[in-house]
Amino acid sequence: MTTVRIAHAEPQPGRLADGGFQTRGWLVVLADDAGHRAVPIWLRGEPGAGDLSQLVRRPAGEIVPGDAPQILTARLLHEADTRVTGVDVEVTGADPDELSSGDTVARIGLAGPAGTRHVTAELSLGLAMAAAADAPVRLADALLDRLAVPVAGDDLLSPFLDRVPPAARARPGHWLAGWPLATLPGQRPRYEPRNLEFADGLDRWDLDAGFRRDAEPSHDYSAAAGGEGASLSSAVPRPAGSAALVQVVFADDYRGAAVVFRGEIRTEPLTEQAGLRLEILRHRWRVGRAREDHGVTVSGGHRQWTSLELTAPVPEDADMIRFGIALSGPGRVWLRRPELRRAEPEPVGGE
Repeated sequence: MTTVRIAHAEPQPGRLADGGFQTRGWLVVLADDAGHRAVPIWLRGEPGAGDLSQLVRRPAGEIVPGDAPQILTARLLHEADTRVTGVDVEVTGADPDELSSGDTVARIGLAGPAGTRHVTAELSLGLAMAAAADAPVRLADALLDRLAVPVAGDDLLSPFLDRVPPAARARPGHWLAGWPLATLPGQRPRYEPRNLEFADGLDRWDLDAGFRRDAEPSHDYSAAAGGEGASLSSAVPRPAGSAALVQVVFADDYRGAAVVFRGEIRTEPLTEQAGLRLEILRHRWRVGRAREDHGVTVSGGHRQWTSLELTAPVPEDADMIRFGIALSGPGRVWLRRPELRRAEPEPVGGE
């Protein structure tokens, strides 16, 4: 076994061009300093990954909050006169081409009054535990020889940035870089909705088709503009998940009031579930739940245009509003005459 150092646990894409910060995963680098080589690992929100980033990135001497799970665990072990002797990274299946949480586990060594034992945990949890307890991390020599990449100099991050999945990289110049949207052409929207008649195609509209398990954008759904409006449809016989064709506007003009979204839709036969979608996105650093979803759906085929409407309150800390149509499963849904406006205040005193 070779002892390695957790050299980096960097959030990606990290700092965005607009000054914001977005995390889609963590690029972890294990360094074999003696061998002048390193092994990259991509983690996507597994338990412990966020704490690992904080533990590795803290300046020397900085106090880490004690409520971090790994810090608390290390303190409890200390009180129980038990220490972490090390964390061994082991592969559970066939020889992988890279380290990941899917085919790797961490064996945490514990030594105490009752003797020595090992506890198996997820890779990210094991690494975070090692960082919290200042315990060594070890890799099998054969595994290290096969996966390690030679590095020159002290820069152990830049050589591995290309290992970050494309979906987790910042998109320079895009106003919503880092959000899970397969963005169609458009400029940064103003507060008011734009291109509601689809005269400019899908400009200002975004196709949100989600991501596959490998972090690549899903291509199970497609969107188009033409005729009387825009359409959202499945591109494969059995699409995975759901999709939405939405426009995003800043919530400034609607805060503290209710917002009404209405539109006319129709669907082709055998469409499983489709309808209007309205989302209120709140400032993530202020609330635990950052998104409020509202929807009204129809099932089956509705050949005639049907008018639907949604109303939702917009909190004072709302950041953005997303509105449009959603589709789950095979089929096609059309949208025309979408409208987003502030709700009229209710009469007072029976007026």
